Amino acid sequence: MSTGADMAAARQRIAAAYDPELFQEAGQRLIAQLSAHLRKVQAADGSVLPWRDPAANVAEAASYLAAEPLNPCQREQLADRFAQLVALMLRRGHNLHDPRYIGHQVPASVPLAGLLDAVGSVTNQPMAIYDMGPWATAAEWALVEHLGQQIGWAPQSFAGLVTHGGSLANLTALLAARNVALAGAWEQGLAGRPEPPVLVVHGDAHYSIGRAAGVLGVGTSQVLRVGLDARRRMDPNRLQDLLAQLRARGQDVVAVVACSCSTPIGAFDPLPEIADVCRRHEVWLHVDAAHGGSACLSPRHRDLVAGLDRADSVVWDAHKMLFMPALCAFVFFRDKAHRFEAFRQEAPYLFDPTAPGLAEYDSGLRTVECTKRAAAFGLWGVWSLFGPQLFADLVDVTFALGQQFYEKLLAAPDFEAVHEPQCNIVVFRFVPHELVDATRDAVGRFQLELRRRLIESGEFYIVSTKIDGVGALRATIINPLTTPDHLDHLLAAIRRHGHDLLSGRRS
Repeated sequence: MSTGADMAAARQRIAAAYDPELFQEAGQRLIAQLSAHLRKVQAADGSVLPWRDPAANVAEAASYLAAEPLNPCQREQLADRFAQLVALMLRRGHNLHDPRYIGHQVPASVPLAGLLDAVGSVTNQPMAIYDMGPWATAAEWALVEHLGQQIGWAPQSFAGLVTHGGSLANLTALLAARNVALAGAWEQGLAGRPEPPVLVVHGDAHYSIGRAAGVLGVGTSQVLRVGLDARRRMDPNRLQDLLAQLRARGQDVVAVVACSCSTPIGAFDPLPEIADVCRRHEVWLHVDAAHGGSACLSPRHRDLVAGLDRADSVVWDAHKMLFMPALCAFVFFRDKAHRFEAFRQEAPYLFDPTAPGLAEYDSGLRTVECTKRAAAFGLWGVWSLFGPQLFADLVDVTFALGQQFYEKLLAAPDFEAVHEPQCNIVVFRFVPHELVDATRDAVGRFQLELRRRLIESGEFYIVSTKIDGVGALRATIINPLTTPDHLDHLLAAIRRHGHDLLSGRRS
């Protein structure tokens, strides 16, 4: 049984954790540490990825959990320990703001966005119903309206929401498509249908589409991939043939999933032609524009997403080419009437979708999540500070770097460009003279081993992939501070590590 002394000690510890003075002191140190870190990292001083074996990192993290707690009355000691923890996090973490980070489709985010996100984190502004997160809701709604108009839709004619990542966004959109295409599916499931429904998708569709098919009850074996053209874009003629066959045998189609752009090489599908085919067969068109949706903001590259406004649903990740911290993904429905189709449920103790007024703003009606973090503060704030031109600049600069990197590859006899890029995703191979006569499998294995050496060295960070089953190197130039000189240094580093690998040396 707790004594008075126990409760007094508990309250003392709680008071220390909530102390505004401690928060101020720790926060001032945090800003100083982050500023110094950004200066160092943006100058490419140190390793991009401070590689360590996972077990070593886990053990070190665990050692801090087991450390002796500090005296809650010692504010200075607590602030010192806080600064030590921040220093450790920065020392061990991946450095995406280093211009030599040319890896996944995760950006060097605009730093001020993190501070704006921190306002929501510190004050805890969860969303589900409007009155729990009124300003988070307002910021999200305002952004939905602005971005939807950039897609090309008339004001107030469409609907949208923010969710935690592109996988959830794709799931949400395809759930709405399923419920519209298959009457009663939400209530009765998919059992008893004469033919199992299918999902027709781009041949290189993101793996989250297959996951969504499994979750929706459609089944991954019912995901039909449409053949690609020479640029690895969905072929509208093959789509037409496939949909005609499915319709002829009376098979239900949940949706067609196109890409703007695809993950492997950044291919943008010909949306006007695909939309024509979908309209002809009365099939829902979903476009995964998680990466390429931001081309809407660039007059120079907007043609890549021509026809996006004809999609029934669109996914657009702010934590990709809008350069926001993860996670912040938008789902859009061209027809506003579809905004409640994904989740046909009632929770009268929380909200009533049939009531006028505030229920319209309750995000919990339209998302997988009930409680949802205020994910849009960063984008709302950066847009409010710099306007949409900044986002056009970020697209233009990084897409231009993708083209410049491609041209460097073409000029290098020991490199092989796998495709001509449409954006900032470039896939390539290093093929020195020793491998000119090697099998494609051997060349592919070499790329994967070479990539591992390169990233563990800390000099650069790129990723690997397979194109037509053969290993390749893949660069997403998603740090706008990267320059052509960095790309030259990347090729030199690949050559050096590649020759060391071939000779059996460690770099």
